[in-house]
Amino acid sequence: MYSKSTGGAGPVKIRRLIDDERCFEVVREVRWPQGVCCAFCGGVHVIKYGHDETQEHRQRYACKSCGRHFDDLTGTVFENHHQPLQTWILCLYFMGLNLSNAQIGQELDLNKDDVQRMATQLRAGVVTHKPAPILQGTVECDEVYVIAGHKGHPSAVKKRP
Repeated sequence: MYSKSTGGAGPVKIRRLIDDERCFEVVREVRWPQGVCCAFCGGVHVIKYGHDETQEHRQRYACKSCGRHFDDLTGTVFENHHQPLQTWILCLYFMGLNLSNAQIGQELDLNKDDVQRMATQLRAGVVTHKPAPILQGTVECDEVYVIAGHKGHPSAVKKRP
């Protein structure tokens, strides 16, 4: 990505435009819209329990119901990875823009194989955490296709008397 304001003189990396603090805020807002609850038991009696030693904006919590400790990323697709949350969020954003792994790698200063692994994990996480659809009321179907036999095998479709 090149900046028009600099006359295309140099690359402007989007990574410089967002910060870790905002990334963790977004994760909290999306994950717990009604307030933090325990990642293990779902309890709502949770207290803040300091911050991660390596990522200052990664909040830790203690659950008063089950006594376990967790943080903003526990139980998410972002858990247990060496890449910072900012990199994962940007990778997800670029995937949404339909960029190739090579383009994402170039933008994030990553090897395209690392981007491939990240993209695979992100897609798997989306599928795993996607809620099952719940149908209610009257459900209508516009078109229905019924396969009556196999192409080239008319004997597979027999007329009933």
